[in-house]
Amino acid sequence: MGAAPRWKTAISNALSEHSKSVVIQMASIDSSSPTPHVRSHIFRSFLTPPGDESLPLILSSTDVRSPKVQQLVENPHVEIAWWIEGKQEQFRIAGLASVIPPSTHSLFKNFERIIKDAKQASGLRKLVGASGTDLDWEKKRREVFATMSAHMKASWCRPVPGSILVGGEEEAKKWAVRVDEPGHEKAEDGKEVSEEERARNKENWDTALGNFALVMVDPTEVDYVELGVIPNRRTKFWRNENGLWEEKSVVP
Repeated sequence: MGAAPRWKTAISNALSEHSKSVVIQMASIDSSSPTPHVRSHIFRSFLTPPGDESLPLILSSTDVRSPKVQQLVENPHVEIAWWIEGKQEQFRIAGLASVIPPSTHSLFKNFERIIKDAKQASGLRKLVGASGTDLDWEKKRREVFATMSAHMKASWCRPVPGSILVGGEEEAKKWAVRVDEPGHEKAEDGKEVSEEERARNKENWDTALGNFALVMVDPTEVDYVELGVIPNRRTKFWRNENGLWEEKSVVP
């Protein structure tokens, strides 16, 4: 089966030495404005078909209520800028983004359409297989959600991101601080958790899980700059119509 493209191997090697360098910047454009929108995301993992790393996809996450979700639905073309300080390496990754909400969410039909229309030479097509069902997306979404800390899970219980903060900071102080897996609740002060608190935690868990969505980017071009070597190196990669990666050296 296919080996990992050189740019993906470079990222994996860099992260093995600098595991905290997982903050990426993702830019997109919506249909109502020519102004780019850039936001920070956390790289969660690469997604690849079992035994085949030739067309890796980049996995992140978001709140399904966030304005960026509609932007990505309307125009899936994005570019990621990823600077790994410890290696003095930069990756600019262009590709197509998909939002994967809960399977019961109305936007999941949009993702199913994306799967259906995926080109044969794309990473998404290879990942889902000819039938489009080789990966259980709801299971994957829940698996990624489970890796979040209890404090991070609580962020998906807040009001809609970007909406007016009604009540100001005093209201914000009432928001959940942590959300634990039901049955494994922990109090911040170490005291016994009451039944009322367990019920509230369960409600918050369901809310957070319902708002949690994956963001997946299927790369089509990568610009890789190595500034930690002399002379500096820069390589451009692109995925051809057969799904194979080509590359050429360019001036840094």
